[in-house]
Amino acid sequence: QVQLVEFGGGLVQAGGSLRLSCAASRSIFIINDMGWYRQAPGKQRELVAAISSGGTTAYADSVKGRFTISRDNVKNTVHLQMNSLKAEDTATYYCNTHVIDIGSGSSYEYWGQGTQVTVSS
Repeated sequence: QVQLVEFGGGLVQAGGSLRLSCAASRSIFIINDMGWYRQAPGKQRELVAAISSGGTTAYADSVKGRFTISRDNVKNTVHLQMNSLKAEDTATYYCNTHVIDIGSGSSYEYWGQGTQVTVSS
């Protein structure tokens, strides 16, 4: 089992910045990819940004140039720096990770509880 705890959501004015953090609990599993998804009311959950254990990143087109994902493999944390926020960035943001059980070779996916980001226009 891996627990993900998110921090840093809140209310910000358009053009402002927020930094989200997510900490994964210690586990016998190997933390592989980590990422952030978001879900706005009435919309499907969508990938915002992801980062591999080697540091390769991927971003949704809507956040490229504004958001930056980073991770600390020693602390098993992932961060999302969000700049130039827009009203359309308002959503619940979820931390996500895929882990690997070295013994069985199985992969598992875990989600955080979500943190609300509200951008006022």
